[in-house]
Amino acid sequence: MHPTHARALVAGAALAALTLLSACGGGTRHVKDEALVSKPPVPPRVKKARVDGLPGMPPVLDPSDVYAADRPNRLSPVVKDFPSRVYVPNTDSDTVSVIDPKTYEVIDTIPVGRQPQHVVPSWDLKTLWVNDDKGNTLTPIDPRTGKAGRQVDVHDPYNLYFTPHGRYAVVMASLDRELVFRDAHTMKTVKTVPVSCAGVNHADFSLDGRYFIVSCEFSGELLKVDTEQMKVIDQQKLPLDGAMPQDVKVSPDGRRFYVADMMANGLWILNGDTFDRPRFLYTGAGAHGLYISRDSREMYISNRGEGSISVFDFSQRGLTKKWHLPDGGSPDMGGVSADGKVLWLSGRYDSEVYAIDTRTGAQLARIPVGSGPHGLAVYPQPGRYSLGHTGIFR
Repeated sequence: MHPTHARALVAGAALAALTLLSACGGGTRHVKDEALVSKPPVPPRVKKARVDGLPGMPPVLDPSDVYAADRPNRLSPVVKDFPSRVYVPNTDSDTVSVIDPKTYEVIDTIPVGRQPQHVVPSWDLKTLWVNDDKGNTLTPIDPRTGKAGRQVDVHDPYNLYFTPHGRYAVVMASLDRELVFRDAHTMKTVKTVPVSCAGVNHADFSLDGRYFIVSCEFSGELLKVDTEQMKVIDQQKLPLDGAMPQDVKVSPDGRRFYVADMMANGLWILNGDTFDRPRFLYTGAGAHGLYISRDSREMYISNRGEGSISVFDFSQRGLTKKWHLPDGGSPDMGGVSADGKVLWLSGRYDSEVYAIDTRTGAQLARIPVGSGPHGLAVYPQPGRYSLGHTGIFR
């Protein structure tokens, strides 16, 4: 979300949520309470014999769990010797703050291009790409040394993803209204896909990697994109005037996609295969970032407008806990530590970063950084390859 739009939009969040819930046939209190009620466990599904994945994509390890490679400390040989760090892009300072997670201290500040939005691990895990949105560049950082390399010219790189077979980077060119498929290594343009929605933003891929769902924050829409054909194959408007979808995550079994909406104050939940009308779940004001626990049982949802984190249980299909930052704050984007014990989130409007205990929800640290911290990356993390953003690993 571009900072210039955020404060005014969040102010209208409560009204937007009431409008949505009325349209869905119930009041805010009813839906909020329903979400927090524990539901009976879902009977286990029979595993598929195999997954017919995107050609060239590494085989799916477990058809019932797309995150099977992300278990605690299961680091790829490529990254096992990289120092553990938290890389924080400061959109208003044009820098990346580097935090040592053992000491909770900033140990380096790296100058980058104008308005860095996200720090994105490359598909091959060897490079961190800083999205210098207004600078129209990508700044590479070597995670082995922590040193920045020569910038690469890429127009409007608000966010960055990688296709599951590792061939292409996908630039979310938000203001250009384009999805730009580029060579994953050279960043040379392969195909530019114009879109009719406004503010292409975040994404995640299906279990088989054959399509991905994209959020369009400024027009309140979702896109379904064919990975191999590199084209939009479906599009829908969310059922709320003023909807502002943000982060996107697929469920461990690959059957559902979750889309955070900072104006609706919760999650849209839909079947990616059928791409039908989504249902809604209230989580909290300014729902923004979505992060999966290392055991694939829970998802952490940052509620930027109220300084809280909601915890969603996949087996119960509902919320089970809510953690509030002790002194308030603006928890935004981030990631989970390699051992799964700490959730790291940027404080977008408070020039700080939060470290949160994933067992208790207690705040472990509150670390001052530059101005406008946004899509921080915890690195390295477990997984065989990266699909981009602040760290979506398979």
